[in-house]
Amino acid sequence: MRILIAGSSGLIGRPLMAALRESGHEVRRLVRASSPAAGEYRWDPPAGRVEDGAFDGVDAVINLCGSPMGMRWSAARKQMIVDSRIEPTDVLAEEVAEHGVPSLLNASAISFYGDTGETVVDETSAAGQGFLAGLCQRWEAATGPAVRAGARVVHLRTGLVLARGGLLGPLAPLFRLGLGARLGDGRQFMPWISLADEVAAIRFLVEHETLTGPVNLCAPEPATNAEFTRTLARVLHRPAPWWVPASALRLALGEAADELALMSVRAVPAVLTKAGFSFTDTRLERALAVVG
Repeated sequence: MRILIAGSSGLIGRPLMAALRESGHEVRRLVRASSPAAGEYRWDPPAGRVEDGAFDGVDAVINLCGSPMGMRWSAARKQMIVDSRIEPTDVLAEEVAEHGVPSLLNASAISFYGDTGETVVDETSAAGQGFLAGLCQRWEAATGPAVRAGARVVHLRTGLVLARGGLLGPLAPLFRLGLGARLGDGRQFMPWISLADEVAAIRFLVEHETLTGPVNLCAPEPATNAEFTRTLARVLHRPAPWWVPASALRLALGEAADELALMSVRAVPAVLTKAGFSFTDTRLERALAVVG
């Protein structure tokens, strides 16, 4: 297949490109650099411009665009979070529709479900409340032009991706110093997935052309924050006796505390499981070993 990727330079994009090429696919990149290399095409999402030829003969588009969430949210930061996701999706959905591309796999997030407490949710569950849940709804709705044109659209509702970068980048040094701590009461569920399984799942979804709609990209067993804290401490052979009260988190992070640190999403990957996808990392300790 000929696959076009937007957002290919990030945590997921780089290993995904390598995995797709290893499987024999041709991979093109959409880039914002002024001097693109071979196989790269310039684009400017805010302006709605894409270099001619980028979509010629393309079988699938994968959109992984989105700026980091950051820690404390100002109004400007929230707008950046929204724009960096909605603008690229708008452009790509229109181009997919115009060029008759068969498939669009578009990033989304497990935050779609909002705070679910201890209730298990899968892809049939309703959207939740809050800034991130609302963002995910808009994000997924922005693929509308591709859907209406008859393209297969997959919403990649990704959980916490465990890799040397991402969240584990700043967390691991803190835990190595013995400063690991559970957040709030620690009972909130954190749907996680190893980077290897994230990449393998996206490749699986590219190649299984009957799968469409929302897909939860998370391991079969989400962990609570307390379990996550204990496990990461054990992997790094350090104690983690501390805890950060919810009130302190809200004081430090504002609105982001409830959405990024305290929200509980007990999500399961029902679509992937039913389709026969085999997870490599089903145990949290194995997935966290990348920083051990």
